[in-house]
Amino acid sequence: MITREVREWLEKTKRGQYSYSDAMNELIHFVSFLTKEEMKMLKSKLKESQRTNSPV
Repeated sequence: MITREVREWLEKTKRGQYSYSDAMNELIHFVSFLTKEEMKMLKSKLKESQRTNSPV
């Protein structure tokens, strides 16, 4: 189950509030608690976010 911290991190990452290094540093704090399925879900959500936010 995705926790509040993970949801907040995901939203901030989608909005571009983190630099790449800041996002990775925050991810380190909770990544060990995520399941493989949750990691796949985060990856797909971030990829989808990149597709919708990229200039055409």
